This record gives sequence, structure tokens and C-alpha cells, in this order.
Amino acid sequence: MTSDILIIGGGVIGLATAIELKLRGAKVTAISRNHKAAAATAAAGMLAPSAERISHRAMLELCNRSLFLYPDWTRKLADITGLDTGYWACGILAPVYERQGDKETRRQGDKAGFSFVSSHAPITPSPSYWLDKQAIHQYQPGLSEEVIGGWWHPEDGQVDNRALFQTLLTAAEILGVEIQEGITVKGIIQQQGQVTGLQTNAGTLSASVYVLATGAWSNQLLPLPVRPVKGQMLSLKVPLSTPELPLGRVLFGENIYIVPRRDGRIIIGATCENVGFTDGNTPLGIQSLLTAAIRLYPQLQNYPIEELWWGFRPTTPDELPILGNSWCKNLIFATGHHRNGILLTPITAKLTADLILSGKADPLLNHFDYSRFHNSSSTSTAMLTNEVNFSHGNISSPLPIKDSILKIAGKEFTSRLMTGTGKYPSIAEMQQSVAESECEIVTVAVRRVQTNAPGHEGLAEALDWSKIWMLPNTAGCKTAEEAIRVARLGREMAKILGQEDNNFVKLEVIPDAKYLLPDPIGTLQAAEQLVKEGFAVLPYINADPMLAKRLEEAGCATVMPLAAPIGSGQGLQTTANIKIIIENAKVPVVVDAGIGSPSEAAQAMEMGADALLINSAIALAKNPAAMARAMNMAAVAGRLAYLAGRMPLKDYASASSPLTGTVIS
Repeated sequence: MTSDILIIGGGVIGLATAIELKLRGAKVTAISRNHKAAAATAAAGMLAPSAERISHRAMLELCNRSLFLYPDWTRKLADITGLDTGYWACGILAPVYERQGDKETRRQGDKAGFSFVSSHAPITPSPSYWLDKQAIHQYQPGLSEEVIGGWWHPEDGQVDNRALFQTLLTAAEILGVEIQEGITVKGIIQQQGQVTGLQTNAGTLSASVYVLATGAWSNQLLPLPVRPVKGQMLSLKVPLSTPELPLGRVLFGENIYIVPRRDGRIIIGATCENVGFTDGNTPLGIQSLLTAAIRLYPQLQNYPIEELWWGFRPTTPDELPILGNSWCKNLIFATGHHRNGILLTPITAKLTADLILSGKADPLLNHFDYSRFHNSSSTSTAMLTNEVNFSHGNISSPLPIKDSILKIAGKEFTSRLMTGTGKYPSIAEMQQSVAESECEIVTVAVRRVQTNAPGHEGLAEALDWSKIWMLPNTAGCKTAEEAIRVARLGREMAKILGQEDNNFVKLEVIPDAKYLLPDPIGTLQAAEQLVKEGFAVLPYINADPMLAKRLEEAGCATVMPLAAPIGSGQGLQTTANIKIIIENAKVPVVVDAGIGSPSEAAQAMEMGADALLINSAIALAKNPAAMARAMNMAAVAGRLAYLAGRMPLKDYASASSPLTGTVIS
């Protein structure tokens, strides 16, 4: 299927963008795994640039511009569909407690393990007014007696997120946007700086331009720093015995927000939990919300609970969206909106449509470009200071014997030591160790970097990738399918970091959590597919000579037999099999895993291994930088010994000095 513009993602951002483009005459297709599920993940629909205390100037401008669009935008949607989005310029009231009570509430919230939105004096040019205790209680009866005053934000408001989604979906259908549901995107095909198609469960889909609007799931398709932040919510129902809606405006309080709907529902939210895509409401989460809500507006304790739900905010490290151009000429980003997705929907749709149809980016988009997360580290490996000094000079000087260049998939390397990035006490120690090792290839766990796993935050930016070749690895993958998907992400990550021609992947398929032994069948299956997709595959395997030969025949660029279980430091436990692999291999053999000391590294090289990959032995040493230098020396010494040729073994002693010509006393 071919379309002018293909929107990847069926939430409000994707649908609004599709509608905006369609209204301007474009042929648009929007695809989603489940459009209806996308609506349920949205939050309360607050439009609160003032109450949210947005201090980032560009973000504040973006939010205010979007808020300004809301009245006409929702009116236009109503004209198209006849449906009501629930847009309500009701204003937002941000009450403030007594100081002692405020501290206690915050302490309890922190203890519960949740962080919440909170209200303070606004840092914004929008008109906001302080109400003292008497004024705020007159303006909104029923507030807790603990409330001593608060800020009134008259230009903020709300929209019913579910009604908005249904209106957008209906408008898209009426306008003729082609909507395809049940489509799972498995990969984004890129060639020469352009997207050429999408690999999906329905076959290959292609278009002239693509828009990525997949929210919290963006990181599953491309290596963008977007992670899910879970938010639990609930709704109450105003009793029928209550003659009119008791709340006439949103309450944005300490640790809580309360959003009244005109249909009698009251929305309460929301927790902020870094638990990945963990489904479900929890007693602790709901209890925290109810406690904070009842404290602010006590009569809620008598209202019946109507519904509980949860969703996932797409959050970036700086909590700002990723908008505009990507590294591909025909791929546009519209993701990472954190908790302002509903607010930013109309401006995102407008700016995206402007960019696609006119080719000119609004200057405001510069502040939300993806590249802000991928600038080179200010501390490159060449600039690192050497705290471990040796008097033996540069061990990288030419060897006193001719040696061939290490060549992997057509790329040449002078160093035969590869290192990793995990398990170090700090990023700084990792940087220094990489510098001391003088390695040219560093392997990076794609899944851990992209999820900001502990110890991996900022890792992608910590090294100078103009001087080091990245070897993305599929650590953490239990099946061939997982490994293939992560390998594709790794290739895109390398491209983002400037290595456009990097197709390398260290293939790991490890279903065994205890011994971490690689799955030979899954590894072979994944390798065969990745080779077909143009990857240079470096498979991590057991020291199995037959498997090594099969992988070589499948087109792998190297084979990487383990010396011992990964991270064990047991040394060379598979020597006999590694020797057979080396003897039979026509591709480089890289000994990987288990080496614990420089003597073992030298021994592996003396056997004829082409290279070593060593991580744990360096990272877990008392002085990682010194150990990195030692491993470098060992690799060079072992290679030189292999080239020089070992003396023959003898069963008997042989004097070092000749017996002829000796002095006789």
C-alpha cells in the first residue's frame, strides 16, 4: 500500500495530525495497533500551561500557542462531526495548604513511592491571581479548612480526553482519512537517509512522508529516549441527590488534581510511576490519590467510585516533546509529550502539517529537535586525563614483526581488544577505561541504553563515537524475534550517533537467566535473518565448533565463542574447542566472556584468536583504568607471541648455553 503521508500511531496526536493534513488536501493514512486502546491511555484532559508552572520558555510558548488554538479547533471539529469534545474554559484553581501540612503531605507522598504534580506561584506571563483564605473559600465552597489561599488561573481549562478522541476518530473517518487498525509495525526500513517502508504484520506499507506519533511506545521502533511513566487515575460520580455540580473549575492541589466534568463525573489523578509498561491499578496508588483528593475537597469521601484506570505518559529525559525533522528526510517526529499531550495536540498537528506541506520548520521546533539528546560528549576519550602512569611508553607502536590488519565485515581495526560499557562504578571510570584500553570497538547494550537502566543513563552521549566504532548488542533478548527487533534499534542508534554505515550487531540470544548460556538454535535463526537484512553479525556462542561453522556459512562476520560463563572470571575453560574453532574458521574468531585476568587474555591471543572482548574483568577491577591498560598490553603481547611462534615443547631439559667452547678449569 502506498500513501502520500503515513501516520504511525492512533492516539490524539496522530489523528489530529492526519485531520490537519487531510483538510489541506493531502492523502493520509493512519495506522494503529488499537485505536480504542489509545484513548484509554490519555489522562484527565487538563489544559494547564499556567497552573503547571512551566518554566522552560519555548515549552511555555508552545503550550500557550496550543491553548490559544483550542476554542476554534474544537469548534471546527464539532462542525465536522456534530460531537462535543467537552472543551471547557473553566479556569484552574490551585489551592495552597498550611506550610506544616504541606510538608507532611509531601513526605507521605514521597514515602509511598509516587511523585505528583503540584502547584506553586506561577512562573508565566499569563494572568494569574492570588486569592487569600476568605476569597478562595467564597469562590469555591467545600475546600478543606487547611487551605490558606491559592492561585487562580483563569485562562487554563480542560477537555474531555475520551470525547476528544472519539471526535477526532469520527472526523478522520468523515474526511476520508484511511484508518487501518490492528497494524503492528515491526520495523522501519531506511536506506540512504530516507524511510522506504514499514515492515508490519500486514506486509510492507510505504508512503512519501512518515510521521512517528507512537507516544510511550516510540522507543520500540526507533532509539529515541522516550520512556513510559505510568499514571493511575480514578473517577467518582456526583450523587443524584446533589442538585448541581459542586465544582465549577479544576482543582490543582498539592499532590493531586480534581477535574469536574459537566456530566457529573469527577476525575482524580494522577500518580507518576517509573515502572515501565506495568499494567493495572494498585491499592497504594489509588489510596494515595483518594487520600490527597479527600484532604483537598472533603465531601468527595461520600461520592461513589465509578471507574479506575491507568495510562502511560511518553516521557523524555527533559520532559519536553520530540518534534519536527528526524535523521531521515521524510520522517517527522511527534512524540514524547509527557503529561501535556492533550494540551499540545492542536499545535503539534499544525506545526507538523506546516513542516510537511511547506518544507519550512517553525523556529519554535528547534527547541524540541531530537538531536538535543545526541550531542557528542564534551569529554571525549582523547581528552581524558591519564591517572595511571606507566614508564614503558606507547604500546601501540609498530610490532617488530609483520601482522595483518583485523578486518571485520570489510572494516579495518588496529586494536584487537574490544571492551564494553556495563558494570562500571561510574560513567567517568568507564570513559577513562575505554581510553586506557586503546580499543576501537565498544559494545553497547541497546535495550539498557534506550530504557535508561541504572548505570546506563547518558551512556550513548558519554563516548566520542567519531573515534570509536559502536557495536550494538542484543543483551537481554531471550528469543530470536526479540534479538532481531533490538538489532534493528541498535542500527538506528548508531546512525543517530553519526555512524551512518554501521550495520554491526553483537548477537546475543540468552533465555537462561541463571547461567546466561546462549541459545544455539535461536542464535542461528536470528543470525540468518539479520544477515539477510544486511547486518554484520557477530554472534556470541558456546564454544561449539559445529555451530561456529554453521554461523560462518550463514554469513556471519565473526564468531565469538565464550571462554567461560559470562561475568564469571573463570578464565579459559573451553580451550580445546576454541582451538578447533580457530583452526577451521575463515572469519575472525573473537574470544568473548569469562576472561578474568591479563594472563588469560594473553593466553587466548597466543592460541591464535583474532581479538578479545573483555568487559567484566575491567569494569569490576579495583582500578578499572589500570586493568584496561593491562588487558591492552596482554592482547598485544599475546598477539606478538602468536606471530613470533612458540618454542617447541620437549620432554627433557636443554641447556640454555652451548656446551662447545666452554672454559675448562
